[in-house]
Amino acid sequence: MMKKILLTLFVVVLTGQVFAQTSDDDYTRPLVDVLKKIETEFHVQIKYDSKLIAGKQLKYADWRIQPWSVTKSLQAVLAPFDYTYVMDHGMYKIKPFDYTRMSDAEGKEFIDYLETLYNNKSSWEKRKDELKSCMWQVLKLPVLLSHQPKARVILTPKRKYDGYTVENFALETLPGLYVCGSIYMPSKIKGKCPVMLNPNGHFADGRYRTDEQIRCAMEARMGIIAADWDLFAWGESRLQFNSALHRTSVAGSIQILNAISVLNYLLSLKDVDTTRVGITGGSNGGGTSIMISALDNRITLSIPVVMLTSHFAGGCPCESGLPLQLCGNRTNYAEIAAMFAPKPQLVVSDGHDWTSTVPTLEFPFLQRTYGFYNAVNEVKNVHFPNEGHDYGPSKRKAMYEFTAAHWGLDINRMKDKAGNFDENTVTIEKDPQMYAFGPNGENLPANAIKGKAALTAMLTKIGYYK
Repeated sequence: MMKKILLTLFVVVLTGQVFAQTSDDDYTRPLVDVLKKIETEFHVQIKYDSKLIAGKQLKYADWRIQPWSVTKSLQAVLAPFDYTYVMDHGMYKIKPFDYTRMSDAEGKEFIDYLETLYNNKSSWEKRKDELKSCMWQVLKLPVLLSHQPKARVILTPKRKYDGYTVENFALETLPGLYVCGSIYMPSKIKGKCPVMLNPNGHFADGRYRTDEQIRCAMEARMGIIAADWDLFAWGESRLQFNSALHRTSVAGSIQILNAISVLNYLLSLKDVDTTRVGITGGSNGGGTSIMISALDNRITLSIPVVMLTSHFAGGCPCESGLPLQLCGNRTNYAEIAAMFAPKPQLVVSDGHDWTSTVPTLEFPFLQRTYGFYNAVNEVKNVHFPNEGHDYGPSKRKAMYEFTAAHWGLDINRMKDKAGNFDENTVTIEKDPQMYAFGPNGENLPANAIKGKAALTAMLTKIGYYK
């Protein structure tokens, strides 16, 4: 007579493999063994932290391996543990699931899917309106903008340099919450000047770094009124908030609000040409450029640098902590950038970060959307395959030339005898010179809120949290 055995393990041999079979016939095997089998069967290398894999047991192990596809096999094998993989120097690297990142191949599938949603201007405009409405609500901009204090700006005295001036500013964008930055202006203003917003990215030293100062000063020397400002909980914002608050989802809302507030102030100046309004930034600043260009119709020229992609949503919660890219049942930076069509847009990419696929994947997608408006020539891509994640000299040169061409600016006087842009005319300031509230924060307004509790209380009071 057969006895029922509940948790007995026994060995069976099937197609040369050894399995530990339970009474439920779940064909359990150690995950490490399954990965080794995939390596052997597909002739690939798999990289992983042994601590990540140790002790993990996979049910229905070999049923998950699909001999016609290594990627499908890895997806099926890793999903039960909430793991995923990325390509790393020709190897499949195992890592915990990261909702902000996909593989290049998945980015291609994403783009292909989006292209099935619309095929002409009419269907695209409907999609764009849906995305824009959702993004405004996710960021809670209607609530934030309706609770802004009466416009007031704090300005420091101007510093005069070769062809431009600089003055620091502070704007109260919500009750007791300030954003600080600098405004670069041409030394001599004739007629109305175009405006360029320069949102900052996650680069060391923030907006105080040398290349950021060079970019803004050179824009001013071109005849542009340019401005940059601190990320939330960076720079002078740390007089109010610990830097840890930067890596929160609410930072995403505040940073978009700050950008709109800076734009509002700049457009209130008497010397501004409201028909020539641009935005450019690198990395997170590139993401902000893409977002503001999609959300604010006053932007007429956009230059996102080293950020546009279909397969990366931004690694900081200040970028991806809010479900912006869940709008429209999933979107991505490439589609959000397409919302700027048919206005002039330059996408700057490189070969050593997530923008490496732009020339072959995201840019053709942008061209398709611009084509709905017969404006394919209005979108450009400058790609630097041997460069990395920065807003360096070659990328700045591309920005200068694109901006000058579209805004009718004379840039020849900014070049040396060899025809290269002469950035040596820019004076690099020390950090304290760029502070709006004084070298030691002594001029921080009395109503400035401080700390997470005060921020939460203020946002709760105005209805941000419900």
